[in-house]
Amino acid sequence: MRNARLFLIACICLPGLVTSAQKKNYKVMCVGFYNLENFYDTIDDPKKSDEDFLPNGAYHYTSAVYKEKVSHLSDVISQLGKDASPDGVALMGVAEIENETVLNDLVAQPSLQSAHLKIVHYDSPDERGVDVAMLYNPKYFKVLRSEPLFVAVLKNENGSIHYTRDILWVYGELDGEPVHVFVNHWPSRRGSGDASAPGRVMVAAICKHVVDSLMKVNINTKVIVMGDLNDDPTSPSVAKALGAEGNIASVKSGGLYNPWVDFYKKGTGTLAYNDSWNLFDQVMFSSAFLKKEQPGAFFYQAHIFNKDFLITKTGKFKGYPLRTYSGTTYNGGYSDHFPVYTVLLKETK
Repeated sequence: MRNARLFLIACICLPGLVTSAQKKNYKVMCVGFYNLENFYDTIDDPKKSDEDFLPNGAYHYTSAVYKEKVSHLSDVISQLGKDASPDGVALMGVAEIENETVLNDLVAQPSLQSAHLKIVHYDSPDERGVDVAMLYNPKYFKVLRSEPLFVAVLKNENGSIHYTRDILWVYGELDGEPVHVFVNHWPSRRGSGDASAPGRVMVAAICKHVVDSLMKVNINTKVIVMGDLNDDPTSPSVAKALGAEGNIASVKSGGLYNPWVDFYKKGTGTLAYNDSWNLFDQVMFSSAFLKKEQPGAFFYQAHIFNKDFLITKTGKFKGYPLRTYSGTTYNGGYSDHFPVYTVLLKETK
């Protein structure tokens, strides 16, 4: 009965996909991404640079702060995609997490227990000690294989080297259909954006190379590329190195579609800096997701989850995402990024 109601809602809400001669039913699935902003535990790991996020560290990151952080993040994720599907996200990427422990605490929260979210995570060599991961609802997604894709060392402006996050690759079945998912957190902007840009172009090229290798085997391979790219949809790393197109008509067979280009051009973003909006958090789809007349899932919509409770109400950062800290002052917020989610549809018989 629940599924029947869901399919009926899909028919009502999607008039562009319904002809007068024949109404169609669609299963709705949501795919999201969220940068969880310095989601550390409170235990010192000598192998990671987590000193600031300890009870006696610069941020006074106590157990009470951590518990509230976990609760706040779970509240957001529990609502992500609920506007489209009663189950919320089928899968989502996350960034800036210290380890699997914090994710286990997150998915165990009461607001998320009904989703039975599972975790795919690997420790990466990032110098800050943060990783990417993927959460998924086993009702919708089945993991068949996964591994971290190592990113070569990067050079700082002074010639020293540093490590960044691995790219997480997950191969599985989304509602029974083979799908490859790549979760990214590209090198952060250091000083000027231009100085760190080559590092992001390099990581984009690595991701693109793997995607292209899949397309050589089967041009209709379904691929989802997501992450905090530390670049906007029109930046060279995204538009050129990754080759993601903002116009569906321009996407070549085996190419990537980026639904966030129009958002960015209209001045909408997922994070703000110096009173300017950036849209670093993106979810992109290979061309096989773009054809609506197909037996599998296809792309329908993209959304920035910028609900009122996630927005700073007063002060210098009014209108910005309500982050956990301003400097070292605790705000009791969520993240310095808004999460994003996309809606996929699949015709049902």
